[in-house]
Amino acid sequence: MASDHKPTRGRAARRTSRAIGARAASAPEHADGSAQLTRAAENYLLSIFRVQEQNLRVTHHNLVDQLRRTPVSEGLGTSLPSVAGMLRRMQREGLIQFGDNREIELTGTGRTLAERMVRKHRLAERMVVDLLGLELHLAHVEAHRLEHAISDDLEPLIRAKLGDPTTCPFGHPIPGTGYRPPRRGSTRLDAVVPGKNVVIDRIPFEDQQLLEYLCGQGVLPGVKVRVEENAAYRGVVTLALETRQVVLGYEVAGRVWVTPDDGA
Repeated sequence: MASDHKPTRGRAARRTSRAIGARAASAPEHADGSAQLTRAAENYLLSIFRVQEQNLRVTHHNLVDQLRRTPVSEGLGTSLPSVAGMLRRMQREGLIQFGDNREIELTGTGRTLAERMVRKHRLAERMVVDLLGLELHLAHVEAHRLEHAISDDLEPLIRAKLGDPTTCPFGHPIPGTGYRPPRRGSTRLDAVVPGKNVVIDRIPFEDQQLLEYLCGQGVLPGVKVRVEENAAYRGVVTLALETRQVVLGYEVAGRVWVTPDDGA
């Protein structure tokens, strides 16, 4: 005997589709209409931006290395399956694409969102240091906690309160301000000849122990130093500050950028 019941699979599928559509429609959006990202996606965009900022190719290896510098509190997995899965998801969402040799590239949308994320992070660093008086070596980790909570409405208020800064406390440019690090004369500290007077322009910020050491020694953006010794055979660079001498290993000196001291 034929059943009087009609198949319900089609109706169920339509209900599921409508539910998904409703959730998508109600998902939080930024002021420009773009959907908000998960915390993990924001951290991936920030990490991709940082790799590019260092003039490195965004390979899986370089990205994983950068992700591992993210504070443990962010809870990012860095195993190959975890990273590959996240990258596939970001590709589906139109944030990245894969170029030659599987190199990771930001799409137009991805770059816009990455710059937004980096801008909020570096404004958060400025806020906790300049307004709240947090010690500089703690700023990067604290900014990671705050960056995800800064809304598009709050960001311009923070920027105005800070006086529209163009760099983070470590000397790196804040995207969207129009500032670019000086190229002419800008060089790594390990390449400066002895006897040269220079000004610290940018310092590394992702190694908290190293950052605490640099801060404690006064090797900070804007500080004038004299290169007393550049001993490649010993792998050290010796700096003369106003009140002390500071010895840096070549690996560290290679991550500190300086500009000529025009007033010397």
